[in-house]
This record gives sequence, structure tokens and C-alpha cells, in this order.
Amino acid sequence: MTHLHKLCLQESKRINSRQPYIEMPLKFAQASKYSKMLHDQTIKFGVSSKGFMGNAIVDPYSKCCNMEFAEKAFNRLNDRDISAWNSLLSMYSKRGLVEQVVNSFKSLKNSATFSNQFTYAIALSCSARTRDVCFGKQVHCDVIKMGYQLNSFCEGSLIDMYCKCNYIADARKIFDELLKPDTVSWTTMIAGYVQIGLPKEALKVFDKMHTTGHVLDQVGFVTVLTALIAAKRFADACKLFSQMANPNVVAFNVMISGHAQRGYEVEAIKYFQDMIERCVKPTRSTLGSVLSAIANLSHLELGLLVHAHSIKQGLDSNVYVGSSLINMYSKCHKMEAAKKVFDYLEEKNVVLWNSMLGGYLQNGYSSAVLASFFSMSGFGFKCDEFTYTSILSACGSLGYSELGQQLHSSIVKNRFNSNLFVGNALVDMYAKLGSLNEARQQFELIRNRDNISWNAIIVGYVQEEYENEAFSMFKRMNLNGLLPDEVTLASILSACSNLHAIGQGRQIHCLSVKSGLETSLYVGGSLIDMYAKCGSLESSDTVFSCMNKHSVVSMNALISGYAHRYLHKSVILFQKMLIEGLKPSEITFVSILDACDDSSKLNLGTQIHCFIIKIALLNDDEFLSVSLLGMYMNCLRKTEASVLFLELPNPKCRILWTSIISGHTQNGWSDEALKFYKQMHCDAIKPDQATFASVLKASSSLASLRDGREIHSLIFHYGFNFDELTSSALVDMYAKCGDLKSSVQVFEEMGSNKNDIISWNSMIVGFAKNGGAENALKVFYELQNTNVKPDDVTFLGVLTACSHSGRVNEGRQIFDIMVNYYKIQPRLDHFACMVDLLGRWGYLKEAEEFINRLNFEPGSMIWATLLGACKLHGDEMRGRRAAEKLIKLQPSSSSPYVLLCNIYAGSGNWDGANSLRREMKGKGVKKYPGFSWIVVEEKTNLFVAGDNCHPCAGEIYAVLTDLTKLMKEIFEVDSSCDDNLIE
Repeated sequence: MTHLHKLCLQESKRINSRQPYIEMPLKFAQASKYSKMLHDQTIKFGVSSKGFMGNAIVDPYSKCCNMEFAEKAFNRLNDRDISAWNSLLSMYSKRGLVEQVVNSFKSLKNSATFSNQFTYAIALSCSARTRDVCFGKQVHCDVIKMGYQLNSFCEGSLIDMYCKCNYIADARKIFDELLKPDTVSWTTMIAGYVQIGLPKEALKVFDKMHTTGHVLDQVGFVTVLTALIAAKRFADACKLFSQMANPNVVAFNVMISGHAQRGYEVEAIKYFQDMIERCVKPTRSTLGSVLSAIANLSHLELGLLVHAHSIKQGLDSNVYVGSSLINMYSKCHKMEAAKKVFDYLEEKNVVLWNSMLGGYLQNGYSSAVLASFFSMSGFGFKCDEFTYTSILSACGSLGYSELGQQLHSSIVKNRFNSNLFVGNALVDMYAKLGSLNEARQQFELIRNRDNISWNAIIVGYVQEEYENEAFSMFKRMNLNGLLPDEVTLASILSACSNLHAIGQGRQIHCLSVKSGLETSLYVGGSLIDMYAKCGSLESSDTVFSCMNKHSVVSMNALISGYAHRYLHKSVILFQKMLIEGLKPSEITFVSILDACDDSSKLNLGTQIHCFIIKIALLNDDEFLSVSLLGMYMNCLRKTEASVLFLELPNPKCRILWTSIISGHTQNGWSDEALKFYKQMHCDAIKPDQATFASVLKASSSLASLRDGREIHSLIFHYGFNFDELTSSALVDMYAKCGDLKSSVQVFEEMGSNKNDIISWNSMIVGFAKNGGAENALKVFYELQNTNVKPDDVTFLGVLTACSHSGRVNEGRQIFDIMVNYYKIQPRLDHFACMVDLLGRWGYLKEAEEFINRLNFEPGSMIWATLLGACKLHGDEMRGRRAAEKLIKLQPSSSSPYVLLCNIYAGSGNWDGANSLRREMKGKGVKKYPGFSWIVVEEKTNLFVAGDNCHPCAGEIYAVLTDLTKLMKEIFEVDSSCDDNLIE
């Protein structure tokens, strides 16, 4: 029997419950099997329920958590000793079965067996684990009653229980009453302060412990390391860690997770590497922490090594490690690898699904977020607050208003509407959808708002250009005692940029200095952008030079600011970016390309194009392709733009088609613009408002009414007939093609949807240029009764109408209203129009005086207008003065010579006319003939006076000869009829 008893005790010692979590099931299974073999032997010898042997068999069953056999063995005992009771209590305590511990403890008290210090330690440990301070206090009373209050086991257990139940004052009282606290008591007290978030107090206890000469054990080292990390004393933590002879996995985990969580990712990775070199086996917590550090650094190579290590350790199938791997691959922008990890894991929970949803969202795959969400729901998983946060953000990004509202109903139904994370996500979603009233309503419902709540509503207002509301919410946030963070300051600085409010921007700059955020990458970049957009490039440069570290964003802000005014500085910054090892983004290239807006900058634009091709950035970026097309179009390189467009992968998106069409239209290549549009239609690419506006402009430039009408029918087909931009383009097209009836019809069909001045301008200018001056003025007076404010184009159209209809006084009044009432600074066109108004109707003296009163040197447009009026009224003297000014400004133009020559000829001054012709010939000035065109069967036919280049020139001239002959015959007949009538 003695031999069996020894075997039972040996087995109990062998079962070490402090094994890594992943190894415990195998260890317990083996121990349980061996315990049963011993139990069989006790039954065989008839001692399974008797004496010390029967009591001893309970312990190995309890330690391997075989509750069924432990209870059976215990219940069969005839005479239970305290070791059996302690084994049973320990098992219940480890499994968190509080009720069983309490009931067994009461049963023990009612039995004839007396509790010992180990019994009380187990009971107090259970109380500590379950935070049941009431039960703990009852046990404390029994400890005092039985005289164990000075026992080291009971002292440490009491301190531990009160600390873990957050009764730190009671724990400290017991600790201070100890005569000679041991290492366990010191460590427990330190851990208690760490637990309630008082690491400095914990370290005071440690310093006091150090003076008493106590040496830390492994648990003590880990506890003090935790306190040092929590107190952000990383140097001291590293020093203490180096004093450990053989740091265990728990100590390494504290150092790795502590550094990783507080932004010291590189140090965390170094500790992990040290751990591997020392052959300390990592746990799932180790891998989770180091993968988090790697994810924050986006260091894919290291991530792959850790993944390989997790496979080697057999931890890759663990849910916690799997979630960390998904997060790491997501932040390294490798969603395919993240999906493979997810699919490999057999056991999936909500945390894993949320990791995938968050990964897709971070990488901009909002559609994949929705697809994963529906799959998750199909597998029967219920959403938590993190699921809703991801899916709501995806709905906002995709503009899925209806689905967002359905999710909102689900949130209310499942009682998540009071959750802060979900509330913030709802505000963000509605703001992204442009539903600011709903966003504001949700914001007001959030009780304990954090910075994210305020940022969501402020960003929403800024994005929708409600800057004043954004400023109002920012002030309210400050009054509520919340300090703005980087996102808040960056958003409000963006509002300052939009309004060019440099005064308010400087105030925010002062606040960012006060907050210590002015040199941060995010706020610093926003300050640079704000000053650049407000025209204070010197201030932008100062902020940039004060930043300790530059990012692509901050450099892009300064490059964009310099680009249009000091392009060479933008290029220098671009070169500096490359030297510093920063990777230029699409914004970098777009900022420089947009500044290459004429032929003199073509060389730079071409070099940037070559660089983009070299780094393989073009094929995947439509935004960049549009800028390149724009650069070639601005430099009038039609062929290069067309070649680039053809080289872009198919199918080409609508934005690219619109860009190439718009570029051709703006440069006057309207015929080619229409061809591209027709090809776009053949490729089944749906046009949008911008496409229709560009192609309608091309039709109006060619006066191609047939093409315009075909486009109009497609506008109806695609449902853009009520769009204001498209309708305005239609009004303009019909007016320029001379079809005023259709132009008016489209304008009237717009009804109350004329909220932008463009539509009004199209109608006014259309009437003015087609002899409908009275109607143009009527539309203008109608406009004044609306909330739409006229602009400079409006007044140009109205003044043109007055000029064409002889309404001189009315024109003078309207010019005065424009300048003094609407405070619109007249452009050169407006001054030229006033000269035309006065000159056309004989007020030549007033027109010349008007020019002489201008506070700038008049340009060729103004002198040409006066010269035309002088020709009309035969004013040779003023005509000569105007012509001299015009010849000086445009020496190679034939226009002033021809007009003055006509004035001389009209007044009979043939000598003067001949003299001008000789002067014109001597200077080599040539008069280029006018031309006209007509579209026949989708082909534009161009005609110039005296031209024989047309392929059908022979037939055309034959018909023209017949028509001329016929007109002469008709004229002769009419003349003879008139003679007969006279007779």
C-alpha cells in the first residue's frame, strides 16, 4: 500500500498545470489515463475508499481536471481527510465553479475535518478569480477565527483576493500589518496596484521591497516588468529584464506586447528574435503581439517568417494567431494571403470574420466587405459592434443608402444603438452618404461622445462644404472639454483651405502648437496645404522645414502649392522626395502634370510620364491616366494623347472617355471629339453628365444640329434630361446651332431646377447672339427675382443683347449695377462690350472717352471694337487713331489694315487706301481668307474662297455656275417687271 501511495503522490507532482495552454489537453489526457490505472490497483486491493490511499487517489484526478472520476472517488470515501477536500476545492476553483467551491467549503465546515492554510488559500484564490469579495470576506473571518491570519499562505492569498477584487486599501492594510512579508506578498501587492492602473504606486512598493533585500522570483520579475511598462519606463524595464538569468515566455510576452502596444514595434520584434535565439518556445500571445508590431510596420518579409514559425509550432490553426495573421496581411495590403489564412482555419468565430471585414475595409475593398458580411450571415454568425462598424463604413463608401438604413433598423432591433462604436459608425455612414441631417441626429443621440464622434460629424460637414457648421461643431467640441486630435485639426484646417480663411487657419495653427501636434505628419501636412491654398507659400515652407519627419502627404501638399506658380520648386521637392527614400504617390505626379499646362512644359511632362511607366504605376490608376491625357491636351499634343489613350487597357472607364472627349473639345478639335464619343457609344460605355456636356459643346462648335439632337435623345434615354448641367449644355447647343425654339423649350422644361447660374447664362447668351435681345433681357429680369446670383458671364450676355438692340441707356445702367451693386470686377470682355454698345449706335466720342478713362492699357480687343464702330459710321479720324493703336499691338494682323482701308474707301480717300495696301504689302502682312463648312453624311466638308482642294470641287463649281446663271436670269426678269411697273 505504501508503494501505491508513493505512486499517487508522484503522479500528482508530475501533472504541472502551468503548461502552455495548447499542450494542456494532451498532458491531462495522459495523466487521467495513468490515474485510472492506479485507481484500478486500489480497487483490486480493496483500499479505494479507505484511509490515506483512498484520499490520495482524488488528487491526481483533480489536477488533470477529470471532474467526473474525482467526484466519484471523493464521494466513495468513508473517512475524508483534508487533502481530499483540498484536491476537490482546487479542481472546482481552477474551473471557475464558484457555487461548487462555496458549497464544498460549507460542507467541509460542517464536517468533522478541520480546514488548514491550504484550504483557505484555495477558497480565497477562487474568490479572487471570480471577483466575489463577499465570499472572500467570509473566508477572511474564518482565517482569523482559526488563527491562520499570520500564516504566509493565507496572508498572500488575502492580499491577492482583495487586490483582484479592487479593494486595494484593504489589501494594503493587511500588507502593512505583516511582520515579515515574503516575496509572494510583495509581488502580490505590486500586481494589485498594476491591475487597478496605478503603476507608480506599484513601483514604490517595489523600491521598498528592494531596500529590504528581497530577491525577485520569476513571477516577481514579470510583475515589476508589467509595472514599468505601464509607467512607460521602458529603459528601466529593459534594464530589469537584462538582469533575469533565464527569462521565461511570460517575461518575453510582457516585453513584446508592452513595446508593441505603445508604438515601439522595432524593439518588440528584437525581443521576439532574442526569444527565438534563446530557444524559448513562443505562445499564441507571443505570436499575436509580434504580428501586431509587424502589421503596424507593414513589414511583409518579417510577417512571412513569423507565419512560418507559427506553422512550425502548430499554432497557425489557432483562432487567436489566425486573427493576428489576417490583420498582418491586411495591413501589408495582401488580402489574398489574408483570405487564404481565413479559409485554412477550420474553427471560425465572429472575431475572425471581423478581422476579414476590417482588412477589406482598410484596403478599400468595400464590395468585398459586403460579400463577406452576407457570407457571415449565411453561416449563422450574429453581428457584434465591430461587425456593424465595418459594414456601415462600407455602405457609406459605396453610397448604399437603402442598405445602410436597413442595417440601422437591425442595430436598433438588436439594441446596439447605444453602443459608442456603432453610434460613431452611423454618424460616419450618414455623413459619407451626404445625409447630414440624419448624421447630426445620430450624433445628438450619442451620450458619451469621444473624439471619433466629433471627428465624424466635423469631417462630414467639411466634405459637403458646410464649413460654417464644421466651425460651429469644432467650437462646441472645445467647450465640452475635449481636446482636438490630429483628425480634428486636419479636418478643420481643410475647411479653412476651402474658404481661403487664412485668419482662422492661423488660429488653428496656434492651437496645434499648444497641443504639440504642429509637427505631426497629419497636422503638418494639413497646415502646409492650408497655407498653400491661401496663397501663403512662405508659411507653408516654414511649417515644412519645422517638421522633424516628412511624409509623402506633407511633401505632396507643398509640391501642389508650388506647382502652378513655381514649378521648378515642385520639381526640386520631387527630387528631394526620391533622395529621402519616399515613394511618390499618384497625387505627387498629378500635381506636377496639372502644372504642365502649355507647350513650354511638355518636356517635363514627358519625363514624368516616362518615370510613371518605369515604376509601373499607370495601368492601375485611372486618376493618373486622366492627368497625363490632360497634360498632352494642354500642350496641344493631340497625337500623343490619342496614342496614350489607345495604349490604356480595355475596357476603358467612363472618366477616361470623358477626358479624351473633353480635351479635344476644349482645343477646338470638335470633329475628333464626336468620333471618340461615337466609339465610346459603340463600346457600350454609359456617358455621364460631364460626357454629355463636353460632346454637346463639340456639336455647338460645329453647329451640328443633327449630332446635337441625337445626343439629346440619348440624354432622355439615360435619364439625364432633368440634370441641370446637361440641360444647360443643351440650351447652349441649340442656341449656338440657331434653333432658339428648342433652346427655349429645354430651358422651360427645367422648371424650378435652375439653381445654378450656368443654365440662365446659356439662355441669355443664346438670345443675345441670335437677335433675341428683348427675350435675353426678359430672362435677366426673371433671374433677378430668384435666389440665383448673376455672375460676370451673365452681364456679358446682357450687355451684348443691349448692344445688338440699341438699348444704350439700359446698357449703361446694367454696367453700373454689375460694378456697384453686385460688386463684380469687369473683365476685358465687358469693357469691349461697352465700347461696342456706344460705338455701334453712334456714340463714338463717348466710346473713346470710356477707353481713355480705363485704369489699364487697353488691349487689342477694345481697339478692334472701336475701329469696327468707326468703319460702321465712317469716322476716319477716330478710325485712324484706333488702327494705329491696334497695329502697334498686333503688327502681323491684317484686320486693322483692312478695316481702315474700308473707312478710307468709304469716304473716297483712295490715296490713303492705296497707301495702306502698299504698307501692308511692304510689311508682309497677309489677309487670310474666311472659310465655311457643312456636315454631310457624318463628314465635315470645309470650304475656303478660291479653294479647289475638295475631291468634288468640279461638281460643286458646276452646280455653283448653274445657280449663278439662274439667279442672274431671275434678277433680269425682276428688273424688267419693275421697269414695266414704272412705265
